[in-house]
Amino acid sequence: MALRLGDIAPDFQAETTQGTIHFHDWLGNGWAILFSHPKDFTPVCTTELGYMAKLEPEFRQLNCKIIGLSVDPVSSHLSWEKDIQETQGYAVNYPMIGDPDLSIAKLYDMLPADEPGTSEGRTAATNSTVRSVFVVGPDKKIKLMLTYPMTTGRNFDEILRVLESMQLTAGYSVATPVNWKHGEDVIITAAVKDEDIAAKFPKGYTRIKPYLRTTPQPNI
Repeated sequence: MALRLGDIAPDFQAETTQGTIHFHDWLGNGWAILFSHPKDFTPVCTTELGYMAKLEPEFRQLNCKIIGLSVDPVSSHLSWEKDIQETQGYAVNYPMIGDPDLSIAKLYDMLPADEPGTSEGRTAATNSTVRSVFVVGPDKKIKLMLTYPMTTGRNFDEILRVLESMQLTAGYSVATPVNWKHGEDVIITAAVKDEDIAAKFPKGYTRIKPYLRTTPQPNI
């Protein structure tokens, strides 16, 4: 069955470069990003894994863990990590899931449930749909899903921006407008009545239209 936003992220047990994990237990009470790769030693993914290692401290500040997945065994990941550090300048400091039996790729609807075989003999092209990003919230529900083509490197600065937006809206009755960045005004949701705004948003607000009311970002 296809996954949708708001679904519980499927739980699993897996071997990773940092030991065996039970996904929901590993998530704990924080946020997490699971991002997948079709094959080890692929050029675009090499750049992505290195950049995520660079950004890891920023995600950690937002109480968000990072975990990667590639349709190859953990032993291959460990060799690949050496190339990543050499070429990108950052050591992969988060776990990488081994998925040689394709079970997690299938569980997350990145490959058909009836896909035969294992990672052995498969190419990046046959795994091309294993190029997804899942953001999972503290409630274990999927908050964001993105799937990229193999030839386009993912914009993880954008994932960081979206994560901050989602955390902001989870804590306050606000949404974020187009191209919003940290520190910019946010939108007061329709659930907040005009007469309640002053109490909820003491920084004041601007009424552009009855349905469009903005206020300074509340948590800074």
